Amino acid sequence: MKKKKNAPWMHPMSDRQFNWMREILAAPSPIGIEAAMSYGVIKPAIERFMPKSWAIHQFKGNAGLVVDTHPGDDKRTSVMLIGHADKIRMQVRSIGEDGKVWINSDSFLPCTLIGHDVLIFSEDPKHHGRYNVLEGGTVEAIGAIHFAPPDLRSGAKGIKPEMLYVELQAHGENAKKELLKSGIKQGDTIILNRPIRRGFSPDTFYGAYLDNGLGCFIVTELARLIAEAGKLNNLRVLFAIATYEEIGRFGSRVLAGEFKPDVLIGVDVDHDYKAAPGVGDQRYTPIAIGQGFSMATGAVTSEYVNSLIEKACRKQDIPLQRSPTGRDTGTDAMAAVLASIDAAAVSVGIPTRNMHTISEVAHTGDVLACLHGMKEALMLLDQMNGGKGLSRKDLRDNHPRLDQAVRLGA
Repeated sequence: MKKKKNAPWMHPMSDRQFNWMREILAAPSPIGIEAAMSYGVIKPAIERFMPKSWAIHQFKGNAGLVVDTHPGDDKRTSVMLIGHADKIRMQVRSIGEDGKVWINSDSFLPCTLIGHDVLIFSEDPKHHGRYNVLEGGTVEAIGAIHFAPPDLRSGAKGIKPEMLYVELQAHGENAKKELLKSGIKQGDTIILNRPIRRGFSPDTFYGAYLDNGLGCFIVTELARLIAEAGKLNNLRVLFAIATYEEIGRFGSRVLAGEFKPDVLIGVDVDHDYKAAPGVGDQRYTPIAIGQGFSMATGAVTSEYVNSLIEKACRKQDIPLQRSPTGRDTGTDAMAAVLASIDAAAVSVGIPTRNMHTISEVAHTGDVLACLHGMKEALMLLDQMNGGKGLSRKDLRDNHPRLDQAVRLGA
C-alpha cells in the first residue's frame, strides 16, 4: 500500500502523546476499582478540552465514564467507542505465620509472574475509605532452584497458582503480626508494577497493562481530536471508558444498555500471531506489530460498518489488518448483544506480544493508525448521504446479500 509521507501515523509518536499514554496505562485501576484511571486521569483531561456543549456521564454501580458530544439528542445516529479501564489483578488469599502473602493468579499464567514487582492496595485500618499502597513486594513460588522438585527443575512440570505468594521480606517470630499492622488482609488487590517504556526496536514500547490502557488512550485521544476538529454535523459520538471487562465484559453492557447506541465499536488489543511462539501449526492469521491496527471479522461484527471503516482507512492509506474471529470477539464489541440491544458492532485492536504479562509489547505506529483510522471513519460516517450522515435506515438496509453474489468460474 502506498503511504502518504505526511500522514500523522507515519511519524514517531510525539513525547506528549507517549507520556499521556504512559500516564493512562500507569493508573492503578484493577478490576472493580477503576476510578484511578477513569476519574483520576481521564476525566480531568477531557474536561480541559471538551466543548461546553458536551457532557460526561457517570454511574452508580461502576466507575465507568461516557463522554457525550450531543447529550440527550436521541434523534441523531449514535456511535459508541469503548475502551476498558480495568486491569487484571491478583488478590491476597491468606497471610502465613512466616509472613508469606499467598495470592491468586487470576488471568495471568503463574510462571509469568515470578520475580516481578507488585503493588498491594489495602484499606487503611484506621481510616475507612482511604487506601495505602504497599511497595517493595515481588511474586515468588519456589524461593530458589535448590528447593524445586526435580520435575520442576527439568521443566516437566510448572508453577501452579496455589504456589504463588508475595515476598514482603517479613521475618522474625512476629512476621505475620507485623504485616497485619499495615492493614493487609484477604481480598486486597495486587497489580504489576511496570509502567511502559520505549523499546529497543524503533517505535516499539513495552510494559504492563497494554490490555487495555491502549484502548482507553485511543478513545480519550480520539475525543480530543474530534473536539479540535470542530463539532460533528450529524453523529452523536459516545466516548466510553468501561469497567469489568476482564471478568466478563460486565461494565460495557451496562453502558450499551443505558445509551442504546446505533453503532458500537470496541477498542482493545489483539495478538501478534506472526511472532507467537509454538503455534505455527494452528495457521493463525499472520497479524503482526508494525503493520497497522486490526479489525475483527466474524462473531457479531457488522460487515457493513466494517466496510465503511476499511473504506475510510484506504482513502487515507491507513494500514489495517483483518482479524477473523469465531463465536465471540472477546472484547467489549459484544456489549450490545450482551445487553440485548440492537446495534451494529465492530471490534478493533492493537496487535501486541506477550499479552497478560508484565512485558507486553506494541508498536506506536499501530496505535496511531487506529487512532486516526477511527477519526477518519467517524468523519466518513458523519458526511455520508450527501452530508446528511449515516442513518439508522442505512444500517438496517445494507446487510450483505450473498444471494446477489456474482458467480465466478465454470
